[in-house]
Amino acid sequence: MTQLDAKPDATATFAVDPDHVLNFVGGAWIPSSSGQTRRNVNPADTDDLIGDFAESNTSDTVAAVDAAHAAQQAWDAIGPIERASVLTRAGRIIEDRLDEIAAAITREQGKRLSEAAGEVKRALAILEFTIGEARRINGETTPAEEPRTVVMTFRRPIGVVGLITPWNFPVAIPMWKVAPALIAGCTAVLKPSPLTPLSSALIVQAFHDAGVPSGVLNLIQGDREAGEALVDDPRVAGISFTGSLPVGQAINRAGAGRLMRTQLELGGKNALIVLADADLDEAVKAIVHGAFGQSGQRCSATSRVIVDRSVHDELLARLVPKVQAMKVGRGDQSWADIGPVVNDERQRACVDAIENAVAEGATVVVGGHAAELDTPGYFVEPTVLDDVAWDSTLAQEEVFGPVLSVITCDGYDDAMRISNSVKYGMSGTIFTQSPALMFQALQDFQAGMLHVNRPGVGAYSHLPHMGAKASQLGAPECSHDVWQFYTDLRSACIKY
Repeated sequence: MTQLDAKPDATATFAVDPDHVLNFVGGAWIPSSSGQTRRNVNPADTDDLIGDFAESNTSDTVAAVDAAHAAQQAWDAIGPIERASVLTRAGRIIEDRLDEIAAAITREQGKRLSEAAGEVKRALAILEFTIGEARRINGETTPAEEPRTVVMTFRRPIGVVGLITPWNFPVAIPMWKVAPALIAGCTAVLKPSPLTPLSSALIVQAFHDAGVPSGVLNLIQGDREAGEALVDDPRVAGISFTGSLPVGQAINRAGAGRLMRTQLELGGKNALIVLADADLDEAVKAIVHGAFGQSGQRCSATSRVIVDRSVHDELLARLVPKVQAMKVGRGDQSWADIGPVVNDERQRACVDAIENAVAEGATVVVGGHAAELDTPGYFVEPTVLDDVAWDSTLAQEEVFGPVLSVITCDGYDDAMRISNSVKYGMSGTIFTQSPALMFQALQDFQAGMLHVNRPGVGAYSHLPHMGAKASQLGAPECSHDVWQFYTDLRSACIKY
């Protein structure tokens, strides 16, 4: 096949039924073969039932892999440039539907509407970057050892890939996996978090409306059984996973026996260092944004502030009023500064972490409790704890919520020691006016994404999203290096 078998329809209404989100397999929305469903509620108002969605089993996953496997050869034959043109149409459709998609994110994940819209825009920027890379999936030519011989390398898609994504960025993270997978010529089975089924479904619908052929992109809703079946299917050449360290380790072990390729983006326990010469006002702005933006539910969230003893009190004096002034509310309330966490399990984990930290000697200076609002939801007060020991549980383990540890240090060397003391290495940030220490920190941080005198979350859409240590395994995402995961390198010697 050299032409796409589906015509784009940028004006089509959503085929996704928001009251009953199905699987998308082989170009059609279908229920789980078991008929089982799972309820999806608004974390800011648990009386607001978003709907029921398919609870997939092994049979459903096998059917999705069947469809992807059958479609892969024809999709590969189209070539990356024409595939990129299809994804360009998908981007225009998503842009046209931005408000609807952002509203879905806010309703089922909880983040503020402005944050949700920002996520969709980031997804579009990542898509735009990846489309541009379609013309640069390059090999190289090298000298031959024989006369009249051409030697070159080139890349080929690895085949069917499984894409397992979390709930905290239910549009952006699927995008930065789906886009390179499809550009590379792979076909895909996307399994999003069961907490955010609608957001991912709307993205899959947009790709379908843009003309992605049947079977190229499939969606399986569900939890552990569906994911394990995807990892265990021998026709799946690779798994790209974003989520917790224990699950990532389990995926890596499960695929090791058959040498399945993995790309794992895992947890973080990120530090923001404030040295004695730092601009404290700018540091406070970055701390508030990094620790409490999106309710702290980011792998790159600022969860530790490591502050020089000489400016500790002054930093807290500026930070505490800012946090105290933050208003907790629903994501669709424009006045809210911070929304809910995603579910009751996450709320309980935040409260437990705070209580355990106090038992270990920490002091709550702001917040410290679940927040009560007019609507029943999973809210946590933005919380700052001082007197946190660098090796305490709170300082070492990821909380994934609006809970910030303040740790005192004595100078740069001590700050960097504390920063690197955790098993994770997602993000590292430093505030200082010293050019020498700025550049020294870039060498010393054991982390993948580094920041100086700016908020320590994420990066630009064209910079690699990656970690170090236990935060990352495999090729970085949002990068030209992503082809190391979705393609194989081949070499060829041609005698003429």
